[in-house]
This record gives sequence, C-alpha cells and structure tokens, in this order.
Amino acid sequence: MADIDAAPTRARFTAMTEGTQEDWTAISRHFMEFAAKLPDRVLAHLKLLDGDYGGFPVDRLQHSLQTATRAHRAGRAEDYVVMALIHDIGDTLGSFNHPEIAAAILRPFVSEELHWVAEKHGVFQGYYFFHYIGADRDMREAWRGHPHFQACAEFCEKYDQAAFDPAYESAPLSFFEPMVRRVFARPINSIYAKAASEAAA
Repeated sequence: MADIDAAPTRARFTAMTEGTQEDWTAISRHFMEFAAKLPDRVLAHLKLLDGDYGGFPVDRLQHSLQTATRAHRAGRAEDYVVMALIHDIGDTLGSFNHPEIAAAILRPFVSEELHWVAEKHGVFQGYYFFHYIGADRDMREAWRGHPHFQACAEFCEKYDQAAFDPAYESAPLSFFEPMVRRVFARPINSIYAKAASEAAA
C-alpha cells in the first residue's frame, strides 16, 4: 500500500488548483502511453470511411488511398503522403469543416506548408465543383499571393481532384501504416512536444 501511495497511478485532485507534482507525474506517464497509440486511432478512424460513398464514384477510404498512392508514386515525401492519406479523415465528424479536422490532427507533426494545404484544401478543391452547387469556384483567390497557395493548388490538381477513379489500383491501407506510425511518432509543432520528449528521456 505504501508503494501505491508513493507513486499514484492517477491524480488525486478534484480541481487543478489542488494539483501536485506527483499528480502531474502520473498524468504525464499516462499521456505518453496514450499519445503513443495515436497512429492506431488515426488508422482506425480511416477505416470508418470504408463503404461511405456519399454519392461519389469511389468510397471515401478509396479516395483517401488513391490520393496518397498518387502522391507516393509521384515521389512525394513521407509526411506529404500521410497528409494526402488523412486529408479527408474529418468527413465523419466534421461534415461542414472536414479540412480543419485533418489539419488539426496533422499540425503537431508536419511543416506549416503541409498543415496549410490540409486546412485549405476544401476551398481549393472547390475550384473543380463549387460552380455546380451555387458557390464561387474562385473562392481560393482570396489566398492568391500566399506562400503556400501554389502548393495547395497543386495538391488538389494532381492528387485530390484526380482520385475518384474506380479502376485505379491504389496501395492498401497496410502499405501506408508504417508511414503513419513514423510521422505521428515525431511531434514538432506542439506545446506538449518538449514535455513529451523530456518524459520519454
């Protein structure tokens, strides 16, 4: 019992104003264990897109796989390919703002450019269809001159808008799994990244 008291497995406070170093040591330990399983949760959530067509020629998982496969076969870097893979992961919970969901997941792990591409791809993709649904296809022009404008336009043109071909042979999700695990193992843009690395040391 004394050992349990000396090293609690959970915090004991009822309000953060009562927290102690022991409480936050316990919480940090759990955080590291939970954060290490982020790739599993991302992969599981991607599988929720399987069979969800939404009226498109391919389901949302196949669209994601096709986008990532096209990027990979074009020689894009691993973090780019992972961004391409999960760019629409927010479709299930963020029906009206899905790009922001993917961007938020990616932000701690990718460059500012890739984060921006993920966040803005919905507006840039609109160039190909907004005029059919009563919206302005040139909405992306609001960002003309932004340093990442061309990168986002290129992502949509080469990989995203072109990834609805039922005959295209995409790599399976298992092919991308090691990439997902590597990218999501390296937080670089997070207020928690320093604390996480120190706790792991």
